[in-house]
Amino acid sequence: MKPSSSTKLIGIFGDPVSHSLSPAMQNAAFEHMGIDAVYLAFHVPARPAAALKTAVSSIKALGFMGVNITVPHKEKVIEFLDHVDNEAVDIGAVNTIVNKAGKLIGYNTDARGYIESLRQETGFSPQGKNAVVIGAGGASRAIAFALLKAGAKRLVIANRTLRRAQTLSRDLKKRFLNAEITAVPLDKKFLRPIAEDSLLIVNTTSLGMINNEELDFPLYSLPTDAVVSDIVYRPLDTGFIKKALIRGLSVHRGLGMLVHQGALAFELWTGKKAPLDVMRMAALKALRNR
Repeated sequence: MKPSSSTKLIGIFGDPVSHSLSPAMQNAAFEHMGIDAVYLAFHVPARPAAALKTAVSSIKALGFMGVNITVPHKEKVIEFLDHVDNEAVDIGAVNTIVNKAGKLIGYNTDARGYIESLRQETGFSPQGKNAVVIGAGGASRAIAFALLKAGAKRLVIANRTLRRAQTLSRDLKKRFLNAEITAVPLDKKFLRPIAEDSLLIVNTTSLGMINNEELDFPLYSLPTDAVVSDIVYRPLDTGFIKKALIRGLSVHRGLGMLVHQGALAFELWTGKKAPLDVMRMAALKALRNR
């Protein structure tokens, strides 16, 4: 479908954003469903701070149907919206904005997208389990929230900057009063004993992404039935995932979360059921062509 004067705009705001597979995935979905819309990537720098506010105001000015929000803007963007969905408020991060008659509504599809892809690909249920989330940004907020909402018994937040992990831990404790939630530094000395009885480890950082350093985690301390999850999808198999496979552990790759959260965003923008298989194939094709 060729763009025309009636084509609706949707996009993704982030810094960086050139690596994103979302344009390929969403445009394939629009084409498949016969929807006259185009999805574009927009580099919105973290600094100056006014750049994000200006970008969000352009959603109304240019009549966008909506946008996705990616790092580092998922938390900061909330202050520029007209309304935020209750779950996104609880999480403290927004990854999807819908323009409803000039009102910008913020949602978080990361949480549901992560849980749905985790269950579909590994059969893992967080109910009553111990988990570790590495990172303390917008994605980690959503995933930590999703795991606790799904019944995780104990959740450990590990981050290089301990203060950020402690802030996230405090925020989660306000919502989940009966769960054991702690924060530790991203250091093997602290992680080794925690790993011994943890059944899910989730990397939500950019460690392991192409051109970035690898995540160093004591995988050898994990139980043999643990699941190792990495939301990085470039490369599809990060060093973290490869090491887990060598040890014989179950793995959950980042592409699944990308596709499922994208499908939920598609449905918020269009009101139509997302073509999940079409989106997955388009994302895989784009990934292999890079």
